[in-house]
Amino acid sequence: MATTQAEQIVFLWQGRDKRGTKLKGQQVATSPNLVRAELRRQGINPITVKKKPKPLFGGAGSRISAKDIAVFSRQLATMLKSGVPLVTSFQIISGGLKNPRMQTMIDKIRTDVESGSSLYEALSKFPVQFDELYINLIKAGESAGVLDTILDDIATHKERIESIKGKIRKALYYPAAVITVAIIVSSILLIFVIPQFEAIFQSFGADLPAFTKMIVNASRFMKSNGIYLLLAFVATVVAFIMAKKRSKKFAHFLDRISLRIPIIGVILEQAAIARFCRTLAITFAAGVPLVDALKIVSGATGNRVFDEAAARIREDVAVGHQLQLAMQQTNVFPNMVIQMASIGEESGTLDEMLIKVAEAYEEEVSNAVDALSSLLEPLIIVIVGIVVGAMVVAMYLPIFKMAAVM
Repeated sequence: MATTQAEQIVFLWQGRDKRGTKLKGQQVATSPNLVRAELRRQGINPITVKKKPKPLFGGAGSRISAKDIAVFSRQLATMLKSGVPLVTSFQIISGGLKNPRMQTMIDKIRTDVESGSSLYEALSKFPVQFDELYINLIKAGESAGVLDTILDDIATHKERIESIKGKIRKALYYPAAVITVAIIVSSILLIFVIPQFEAIFQSFGADLPAFTKMIVNASRFMKSNGIYLLLAFVATVVAFIMAKKRSKKFAHFLDRISLRIPIIGVILEQAAIARFCRTLAITFAAGVPLVDALKIVSGATGNRVFDEAAARIREDVAVGHQLQLAMQQTNVFPNMVIQMASIGEESGTLDEMLIKVAEAYEEEVSNAVDALSSLLEPLIIVIVGIVVGAMVVAMYLPIFKMAAVM
């Protein structure tokens, strides 16, 4: 284990070539002496070789995201298609990474491959970053000698999945962010601003309009119980997150309810169908048996309702049912998807048909999210304006009333 860790050290070096030109760079090696030896072999006279320092803030804690894996897959596929050896590809990719954790992981994979492990075995040591689908596709690609093609398919798959997830997040996060800002602004007005107006109103000695009284009472309640409301809100959010993580029934209930939300539910359903079809297509096309491919798909749709449907389909297919019949029994797939699967089964082009279905649904999701974002932005701005404006009007109503009497 110590030897493996030593091989992951990144060294920064400076040197001069035969013309006297100053050069610098970085290299992964066991020791500084090996870096110097390699530089001399390339005709570079080393001046300094030192271990690369760790960044002060954030670098060591940078997590490896799904987007990082997608970019890595695309880079590796491109290099292998260009004829670059696998180990050299890892060295090139690692040298251009800014995420220390990602760089360390790639270097460990390179070391394992260098020592004789297959890429499938090396990637299997990182199950969090490389899921069952990824590992099985790499294994199939290595066995068939088409690793570059499989990696290209994986990269395309992950890029499309991340694109859809990104658009859905954008559509959901924007309203959430604006509503959060509105709540914060309203709370500030209720706790700090409206009490100042209340003191002025009391000095008038006149009866306040009903709407103004309602806002003042709300201000008093917030001032007295605001901290308790905040604690209750935080506790509710934490309990919700913990329950979703630990209770499969609760998580399944949430996923089922989310599919019934107007507009958003349709988008989530289409996204799940697109992921189901694309994942099954590239897995089956890689030579993985249909039953095994369905097992992989049953954890890759992003929605537990569809994950369970995939598991049920697998059970039916395992006892001899046709795919289209098994899909029909779940009652979660539209007729068009089932018919396309049926045509693919009959013609022997199941992977091609499923890819076409996935592309169609991905396009629908993209268009629906764009349309939803266009509608939500002005709607939320209007809602925030009404909430904040109502408070302002409530505070100025007594002043308008006094002015009218005078």
